[in-house]
Amino acid sequence: MLSHMLYLASQSPRRRELLGRLGLEFGLIDLDIPEQRQPGEPAADYVRRVAREKAGAGLLKVVANPSAAVLGADTEVVLDDEVFGKPRDPEDARAMLRRLSGRTHQVISAVSLVTPAREAQAVSVSEVSFAALDEGQIERYVAGGEPMGKAGGYAIQGGAEVFVSRLAGSYSGVMGLPLHETARLLREFGLGA
Repeated sequence: MLSHMLYLASQSPRRRELLGRLGLEFGLIDLDIPEQRQPGEPAADYVRRVAREKAGAGLLKVVANPSAAVLGADTEVVLDDEVFGKPRDPEDARAMLRRLSGRTHQVISAVSLVTPAREAQAVSVSEVSFAALDEGQIERYVAGGEPMGKAGGYAIQGGAEVFVSRLAGSYSGVMGLPLHETARLLREFGLGA
């Protein structure tokens, strides 16, 4: 069987770190894929599409290598069917955290793995409950800069860990790469343990 060279199509240091935990060697493909939800597109379909587009665009960059396998992933925070992307600025981050405060939201993480011959996808949906946050907590968290570049304006593995009163699902999925689902996909392609 053809042995694949694995690539991660992501700029995220968290995804890099998480994939590294699986003990596989992989190359990195730097991509800038526009993330724009279509009108009427269900949140889960949007996340799956973006993951697939990242993997497909990554494959185009390494298409000269017939043994390339490219992993693309997308993670979004969803509340009341609204997708909370990355905050535009600190004020946007504060607004997101105020809306997540005292509520349970979904974190949808999709992973796509593509080779020149096939593609497969896995999706992890987690439910994350935030305690009620006061303005001081929100202000201190945003002032630390952590919300920028993070879907929903928070990082579960960082200072926002104290906001989470309950998590049902995948901790690594909320971080950006659901390891159980990713490992299963890689095994299907003959990669990994």
